[in-house]
Amino acid sequence: MKNLALLIILTAKIVTAQNPADSLIKQGWNPGGVVGVNLSQIAFKDWTQGGSNSLAYSLFSNFEVIYFNNPWKWRTSIKAAYGRTKLEDQGYRTTDNEFYFESILARKIGWPVDPYFALTIRSSITKGYDYKSEPTVQITDFFDPGYVSQALGFQYAHGKMFSSRLGIALQQTFANKFAAVYTDDIETTNKLEDFKFDTGIESVTEVKYNFYDNMTYLSFLRLFSRFNSIDVWDVRWDNTIAAKVNDYITVNFNVVLVHEVSQSRRTQIKEAINIGITYSLF
Repeated sequence: MKNLALLIILTAKIVTAQNPADSLIKQGWNPGGVVGVNLSQIAFKDWTQGGSNSLAYSLFSNFEVIYFNNPWKWRTSIKAAYGRTKLEDQGYRTTDNEFYFESILARKIGWPVDPYFALTIRSSITKGYDYKSEPTVQITDFFDPGYVSQALGFQYAHGKMFSSRLGIALQQTFANKFAAVYTDDIETTNKLEDFKFDTGIESVTEVKYNFYDNMTYLSFLRLFSRFNSIDVWDVRWDNTIAAKVNDYITVNFNVVLVHEVSQSRRTQIKEAINIGITYSLF
């Protein structure tokens, strides 16, 4: 992970040698928003080749608004996803459960990079469970844990297609029922702590690339390292290829990689292929 972080930081520095371009963003408000639903259902009756009745759905939304008034640019985005599936008589199980808020204020100063301040909030939307255990065990809930971070540094942005930023960050972790897992530091006190404060370095790189008229690649990579353990990096890498069939039907292929030792020492991977209905609000 140390080598990966170094590679991303060096790449960001190389890219900043180019000239920034905000020509694709108009003056004033630039809103954008998509909501959608993915559905999957299969049922059998007197079927001799085997199979199980199943029903699955997922709801998602992605809103973004950019306010551009040279030399200031303020971008705010909200992403949310919630999904469940039901197999035979096992009841519904949660398959997607995430909320992400981000707001970035940057000012052009005539350099290839711009100073910025960023605020991010991350949480589950509702209760999450470990379905591999018997009986099923709850492991998360809304803002349990919840992550709030602030960062101050420099950012390079090329219109809506590419942005990369690097800065000093403060991160607060909140927990309640699951404080023993996410926020408690047994080495400092015997009292159960439901709040943890970290300072460190944050790097965020985002790409939105249209490689066909109806296909888009989206990538979001966040790296965070604490000053007291600079050789350990939290990594979240979210990649999506979206293919637009028509104005309402979209096919998405999504792969998410997460490495965060406070959650698990193993690298987490989520992969999903969805065909669903989407609607652009702006």
